Amino acid sequence: MDTVADLMTPDVLTVNPGTDLAIVWQIFEDRSIRHLPVVDHDGALVGLLSHRDLARRALGAIDDLPTQERQAVLAEQTVSEIMQRSPEFANPDDDLIDAAERMIENKFGCLPVVDNEAVVGILTESDFVRFYVRQADED
Repeated sequence: MDTVADLMTPDVLTVNPGTDLAIVWQIFEDRSIRHLPVVDHDGALVGLLSHRDLARRALGAIDDLPTQERQAVLAEQTVSEIMQRSPEFANPDDDLIDAAERMIENKFGCLPVVDNEAVVGILTESDFVRFYVRQADED
């Protein structure tokens, strides 16, 4: 395993800047994921949204509300209001160790993977953990 493409999760789910946060919350809950690349109408990476961003910036004051009320408040906000703009990313042919070191040094939970301006995958901490567990099982 030498490149980001060897370990990344392909076919990553993305959202656009206009997606309402109630939908994003449901995606995070239903899919048990923590990161969503944000793409424009051409599929180019324009941002990144994490479960932590949503919890801190959008849910903080409304977390104690009943689910239906919380969903209504979230539906009034969009991804563009809280996403991280112009996030760091990796290319599929980047060296895997270099990408891992960049994630560690910058405390990134993930790196969207971009090829020819399109999001083609995501490299997450979980990908590294799964790889380690598989290697340990083989030994």
